[in-house]
Amino acid sequence: MAPPRHRDRGFSRRASNSLFFGYVAAAAGIVLGLGLLLVARFDPLAFQGIRGLALDLTAPFSSATRVVARGGDRVGGTIGDYWRAGAHNAELERQLAEARRALIQAQIDSADNHRLRRLLKIVGDGGQPVVVARIVGSNTSGQRRYATLAAGSGEGVRAGQPVRGPDGLIGRIAEAGHGYARVQLITDGGSTVPVRVVRTGQPALIVGRGDGGLDVRATTIGAQPFRRGDLLATSGTGGVFHEGLPVAVVTTVSGEVAAARGLADPATLDVAMVLPEVAVAPPPPPPVGAH
Repeated sequence: MAPPRHRDRGFSRRASNSLFFGYVAAAAGIVLGLGLLLVARFDPLAFQGIRGLALDLTAPFSSATRVVARGGDRVGGTIGDYWRAGAHNAELERQLAEARRALIQAQIDSADNHRLRRLLKIVGDGGQPVVVARIVGSNTSGQRRYATLAAGSGEGVRAGQPVRGPDGLIGRIAEAGHGYARVQLITDGGSTVPVRVVRTGQPALIVGRGDGGLDVRATTIGAQPFRRGDLLATSGTGGVFHEGLPVAVVTTVSGEVAAARGLADPATLDVAMVLPEVAVAPPPPPPVGAH
């Protein structure tokens, strides 16, 4: 029996339709991309609104994938702990982490008692946090290092506000949608944090390397400014970060430049705290009768 006619023609028609719709989708993507470039060029405020809307739309998907990934990590971690040391070791590690946090905070509090905070013209100590929110996603590829919080402008979150975890500073708000916000991590390639060495009070700058590490650079010329194990806390200089937030610990030293490890790891955190912006005291009024 002869094979039915037009079989090849029907297959060719389906392939042609698929190719046609592929070209249409590609053309639509190009037009959309050009439109976004024009909006970003001529109306930056509108483009920020579009970015915020996109953040609100994509963050729930990032949250779902993070839950699955973290669930897998926890299962693998539990099995590994069982073979390595078991439940007793896990309890000892938890107690050690709590003791380390208490020691860090005690060192910072002791150093702060010897300094006049009013010299930095900071009003108050930061007050109550703006919000405590879940970390629902993070980006750790390339030079850009960001995390996503499940809180936005609807909860009072604004760009520039510091963000910290239980162990120390995480970063600051880069942009906020209505229900979600993006945090620029201190390890981001464009991040700079003014700090001081708790041991000596020496000012320095922490610069993100974009690979998960941190560089520490002295801001004054003098004797060896760093030692391995030095604790670094925010200095309050610049009016962005509150003074006294633990940030990192020095791991290696090379002259006036050191490498450091951040105390807070967003990849292992479930929640983070958004702090209010630093309130700078207004300048004193001019003397009466001055012109």
